[in-house]
Formats: sequence, structure tokens, C-alpha cells
Amino acid sequence: MTSRASAPALTAFSAQTDRFVHERLPGADQWPLLIYDAPELKIPAQANLVEMLLARASQQGWSARPFLRSEHALLSYAEAGERIRRIAQVLTEDHGLMPGNRVLLRGGNSVNMALAWLGVVHAGLVAVTTMPLLRAKELAEVIVKAEPALALCDGKLLAELQLAQAQLPQLKTVITFNQPDNPAGLEALAAAKNGLAAACPTSADDIAILAFTSGTTGSPKAAVHTHRDVLAYCETWPRHVLRATPDDIVMGSPPLAFTFGLGGLLIFPMWAGASVLFPGVPYTPQAMVQLMADVGATICYTAPTFYRQMAVFARETPLPRLRVCVSAGEGLPDATRQLWKEATGIEMTDGIGATEMFHIFISSPPEEMRRGAIGKVVPGYSAKVVDAEGRELPRGSIGKLAVMGPTGCRYMQDERQEKYVKAGWNYPGDAFIQDEDGYFFFQARDDDMIVTSGYNVGGPEVEDALLKHPAVAECGVIGVTDEERGMVVKAFVVLKPEQQADAAMVKTLQDHVKAMLAPFKYPRQIAFVTALPRTDTGKLQRFKLRQI
Repeated sequence: MTSRASAPALTAFSAQTDRFVHERLPGADQWPLLIYDAPELKIPAQANLVEMLLARASQQGWSARPFLRSEHALLSYAEAGERIRRIAQVLTEDHGLMPGNRVLLRGGNSVNMALAWLGVVHAGLVAVTTMPLLRAKELAEVIVKAEPALALCDGKLLAELQLAQAQLPQLKTVITFNQPDNPAGLEALAAAKNGLAAACPTSADDIAILAFTSGTTGSPKAAVHTHRDVLAYCETWPRHVLRATPDDIVMGSPPLAFTFGLGGLLIFPMWAGASVLFPGVPYTPQAMVQLMADVGATICYTAPTFYRQMAVFARETPLPRLRVCVSAGEGLPDATRQLWKEATGIEMTDGIGATEMFHIFISSPPEEMRRGAIGKVVPGYSAKVVDAEGRELPRGSIGKLAVMGPTGCRYMQDERQEKYVKAGWNYPGDAFIQDEDGYFFFQARDDDMIVTSGYNVGGPEVEDALLKHPAVAECGVIGVTDEERGMVVKAFVVLKPEQQADAAMVKTLQDHVKAMLAPFKYPRQIAFVTALPRTDTGKLQRFKLRQI
């Protein structure tokens, strides 16, 4: 079945009485075509994704199997289900949240963060997950756009959220978690509930996620995903490429705030009946390898930069159970692929995806890998390389990537929808070559996005932060190639008169950006120049900065 999705109206099926997100979706003429050709992609009209994943676990006999792990805890599917229902009760019974209300989640990867996310969606609320590194300014932008009714925040990350809350008093309620001794914390509140609440009877087309993604303009975009989107996606890449089993133990570094991490480290393990380990502290390359060895991890998700750093430790520490290593988030250099294969004997599973599409749509299993290629289009999706007018190019030609499948881009109230979706096709912003056998070879981003160590950074956002320093007159920011991180942020800065262009100023500006934005966004390289290249109309010519 191929269908043109249309902006949903209130129907008998929808449980979301708060229509905030529904009313801010793009018009029907701007939606992507959504394809549900395979039988497994036909999702029931009434579907709550968390309820369906928990029901799948019960039906498959996985209820007693391990699901969420840490160094100090182990929850079965049945035990996790009860905690999820208790959290949903706290949100709906104690705080009166209604289906369709947004809930902001702030926390690193942990068992309690995973349970909180699942509890939000189980209750028919909309999960708005934010990266733990975000500063108050960035959190404020999300709060203004999403208008969350409540926030769930790891107690260790409360300070920046409180700074944002002080600027935006409309966010009245913040509940902390990962504070077991706090009587007002989420764990204590949930423990007082009976865990018998039924899932919200959402429509499959009700909203589950607002996934915020950086843009080249610097302002965050909110990609909308429904319960149908996530359930249908589980039947594409996870089914045909990942092929996880109930015996798998999954680990990885991508944050749950990224759909790469949300899928790989929570949704896909649930779909497969596998378990996932969340460490108590942030990973280092050495610690991640050692922990994979200690717990017998079988599936790993991380970015190429981290695989490259882990390789030296993987040579010294055998990983006999590890069988699948997924790389995404940035381009995978062949040198990194070979380095990891030499260290572990494992052929990496590469993939390209997008927050707007939920996850990976071009990828191949290791036995079908072709050197230098990311892979073929994932079953359930279609992809082609096109020219500026959307015409498919001959194989071997460089052009823009266009994608279509059971998921697609719907930004909430954002004019950039027209750029991403054209004639029903999604344009992720990448230049590719497709060979005669259908393999796709990544060439470059076709915009100004900087992808550094798997994180997306919009140059204009860094420019805006630099311009707030009193010493800066003008600046331009680009990404430059880096052997360790794939790309790094480089700033070209014009200082105001009488300011010193020296090493001390470099550190001053770097510290200034770190204080304003997530630390991974700061410019690792700063060049002082007397003028920036501009057009006659004053537009910055970033392509000329790349030639300096």
C-alpha cells in the first residue's frame, strides 16, 4: 500500500485531546509519501508503541528475560513493564497530564532514563528528549518551541534546566530521577503506584516523539514521529539488516536523545526481546571495551571516531561474543573499518539515516558489504540519486539523495519542510553516487552541516555564540576534515580594533562558546582574519572559507 499522508484531523481513533503538535504539522501537500507495501508494515489503526512492544514480549515468552541492565540492576521485561506503568500513573494521576501534552526528558543513558521515556509514551504523551550536554540557552529554545507541560530530569543535570526554567516560567514542574533517596523524585513517586494502569489507547497516527535536530540555520527543528512510524520502522532495518535475537546484549554510546541511540539502545532491543546495558558513568574507549568483555556484549552502536579509539584496546581484550558493530552518525572511513576488523575480526555494519526518517535507511549486513560503500537501500525503503530538478541520474553520477519509505519528514511548524520534502520524496541533504549493483557511496553533505565525532553542529549557531563576545566583530564557521573526529569546527574571526589575535584570545573564545553551547560545538580551530569573503549583497561565502 502506498499512501499520500495527510495532516490528521481529530478522529474517533485519536486519544490525544491536546492537539498542539497535530495542529502544527505541515499541510498535506508538504507531507512525504509513506509506503507500507510489506505485510509486516501494516500497523493496526489503534496502536500504542510501548504497549505493543511489551505485549510482543509477553506473546513471545520473553517476560522473564532480561531487558534493562546496569552494573547494579537487572530488570526483566515484566518488571520493566510494571515500572513503566507506575511512571505513567505519576504523570497522569498526580500531575493531570492529558494525552498529547509534551514532556521534556533530560538525562544521560541510564535504566531510569529509558523507563521514563517509555512511561511518557505509554501514557499517550509526547516525548521531547534533549541531549544531556545542552546548555540553558539551547534548552530554552526547545521549551519555547515544544511548550512541555512537565520535565523529567536526571538530578545530576538539573542546574542548566533550572537556568532555562528561570527564563521561561511556563515550565512549572520538574521532577528529578536517578535520586533514589529523594522522596519527591520519580522513583519514590512511582513506587507509591500500583502499576496497573492501562496504556493510553492512542491511534497509530498519534504523536509519540518530537525529535529535535540541529539545522544549518542554527535554530532547532522538531521532527515528528508517530506510534505507527516507530513500529513500522522496526520491521525494516532491524528485521533485515540488524537481525538481533533475544540472546543479544546491546551496548553503545549514542545518547537516547538521538534517534540513532533511541532506536539502537531501546526500541530495537525491545522489538527483538534482547537486553541493553546502560553503564553508570560515561564511556571512555577503554572502559567500553572492558565492559563489553565483562558482560559478553554481542551488539555495539557507536560512531566511527569511537571505534577508531577503541581498536587499540580491543586488540588487547578479546571480545568473543561481540558479533554486530553498527557505525552511523558520521562517514565511516575505510581505514577505520579495516582497523576495527584487524582488531576484532568483525566487519562493521555501516549505515546512513536521519532524525527526520527516524533511523537508518541505507545499509547492508556484513556479508553483503562492498568496500567504500555504505550499502544498499534497506528493504521497505526506496532511494535514488537525482539532479536539482529531482530527475534520477544515470548510475555512477553524483547527485542528491532522495528517499521514500514507511517513515518520512514532518517538521513541526517549520518552513524548512519544503526543502526536505519534494514531490513526496525526502531529501536528507547528502550527495551520493549509486553504482550499477545498487550500492550507495557517500560523497559529501550538500549543506553547511558539520558532523564531528557523530554530533551535528550548525555553523550559524556557533557564529551566533561567538558574536556575543565583545571582542568579536565578525565570524564565519565551517567544518574541516580531521583524522580523529571526521570533521572539527573551525572559526574564522575578525576581531574588533585593539583586540589581540593571540593564543590567549583563542582560549578565551573557545571557553566562551563552551559556556554558551554544548561543549562539542566549540571551535577547535580558530583563525584570525582581517575580513570575511562576502557576496555583493553581504552574504557570507562559506565555500571560500574552505579555500583559505
